[in-house]
Amino acid sequence: MTLSPTWLLLAADGLLIIHALFIAFVVFGLIFIIAGLVRGWRWIRNPWFRFIHLGAIGIVVIQSWLNIICPLTIWENSLRDKAGEATYAGSFIQHWLHKLIFYQAEAWVFTLCYTVFGALVVLAWYLAPPSSPRRRN
Repeated sequence: MTLSPTWLLLAADGLLIIHALFIAFVVFGLIFIIAGLVRGWRWIRNPWFRFIHLGAIGIVVIQSWLNIICPLTIWENSLRDKAGEATYAGSFIQHWLHKLIFYQAEAWVFTLCYTVFGALVVLAWYLAPPSSPRRRN
């Protein structure tokens, strides 16, 4: 079964939205963790939230170290190509940062940024560790 270009573009746009939500989760997650540390919010210590957040930035950091383009970017570009639409080169963040703020940098700059951000997430992990699951008696 072959999908029409309209459906392929809708699927590509869906992946773009998922990608943007992933990035928002990673960025705003750290902002909320730091704010929660300062304000004493207990929910920021939820182990599920913290493990998923740490894993999310960990994947990004490892991909950047290994010079692997995010699979979401690859899938989105593949769908756009099959629909006959232009694709972009490089990473998702490089492309959209350039689109949004006309910022260009070498790939190593983004790798450094991801690594520093990941280190901040790890630091937040130690400053505000997740709570351990409570046992029911």
